[in-house]
Amino acid sequence: MSLSPEDLARHKRHIMLKEIGGPGVQKLRTASVSLVGAGALGGPCAMYLAAAGIGRIELWDDDVVERSNLQRQVQFGEGDLGKFKAEILAARLSADHPGTHVTSRRKRWEASDALAGGILVDASDNFPTRYALNETAHRSARPMVHGAAAGWSGQASVFASGCREGAPCYRCWVPQTPPEAEACDEVGVVGPITGIVSTLMALEVIKLVTGAGTPLIGHLVLVDGLGGTPRKVGLRRDASCPVCGTERAV
Repeated sequence: MSLSPEDLARHKRHIMLKEIGGPGVQKLRTASVSLVGAGALGGPCAMYLAAAGIGRIELWDDDVVERSNLQRQVQFGEGDLGKFKAEILAARLSADHPGTHVTSRRKRWEASDALAGGILVDASDNFPTRYALNETAHRSARPMVHGAAAGWSGQASVFASGCREGAPCYRCWVPQTPPEAEACDEVGVVGPITGIVSTLMALEVIKLVTGAGTPLIGHLVLVDGLGGTPRKVGLRRDASCPVCGTERAV
């Protein structure tokens, strides 16, 4: 697939990078990504992916835009209040990046729903969805890029248990829903933290597609907004994990 003069101009800064170049841009054009969640994490992540030239983006979200969203969900404005997030975001991405085919799914994703993307992005805000998406990623041998944020902190990782030997899945890291788990609408969240995490998520997708650098497989980046010091920790596969463990019951 050749690059048009318009493509060359649009993606010039990526083409200049030896880790991406023209071949990497072409890989991005043929890549497909499914994002579960079009809010504070999924929205900015999708914007960066469309700008990078990802060929196909699928958005899943059943929520509508509320005024309280505008403090961090920078893809929306006052004129979007009451409208469905997935549809508004899809329309914006399609208008700004016509080379990207965007599909909106105006519903909450469930395990029974087929996902079209070769890479899955967990931009959800609840543990049941994360667990279900993690299992789908493992069973279908697809990587899952994960992000979460609350208060002044956030985290990002790539879980590839189904497609990378010895890699852990999300359930290895969080085997059960933490008893103190609270959503950001219960504890609040500073807006830029969601921006940092969503950008890390987009970066990991681009690395996975182009083969640039080392993806966060088997590692988790923790962002401390108050201290200003990110931390990278290693993760291991749990042999007794009910999803990917070698000792799980058959």
